[in-house]
Amino acid sequence: MTRIGLLSDTHGYFDPAIDTHFAHCDEIWHAGDWGVGAGTGLASLSGLTSTRHSRPIRGVYGNIDDNAIRSVYPEQLVFTCEEVKVMIRHIGGYPPRYNPETKKELLIHRPQLFISGHSHILRVMYDEKLQCLHMNPGAAGKHGWHKVRTLIRFVIDGKEMKDCEVVELGPR
Repeated sequence: MTRIGLLSDTHGYFDPAIDTHFAHCDEIWHAGDWGVGAGTGLASLSGLTSTRHSRPIRGVYGNIDDNAIRSVYPEQLVFTCEEVKVMIRHIGGYPPRYNPETKKELLIHRPQLFISGHSHILRVMYDEKLQCLHMNPGAAGKHGWHKVRTLIRFVIDGKEMKDCEVVELGPR
């Protein structure tokens, strides 16, 4: 069983409450837009890595991320967690309105779980056609048009994705 803490669109802001909400997570996944400008994305990253519980961080870069973040994280990640194939891209769309590049990648990789960010809109929905669960954790940062900052916690246990919890961090 792997407990996942999922967030996106921190835009250089690391809310200290994230540490508390992810305290029992085995891994943290970030779906891009860590931050902009002189190292703010890396400040966000150091906020995650300096939490009191050391754990792996997987992530992708987003459209606003600078070369410091792009040198650490790729545009797309495809990996297996337990028995679930996962694909993460910052800009992806959602079922059935994926952007063309994402649609192509989904058809190539055939993940059971697709994670994206970018829209600042929290969504958890199943794509019957692709047999794939889509998650977008919304935005955990203070920059953007969203009204409430959000993240997701969930569990992957073998082939099963379960115990999905939406956490509201407060107003933007």
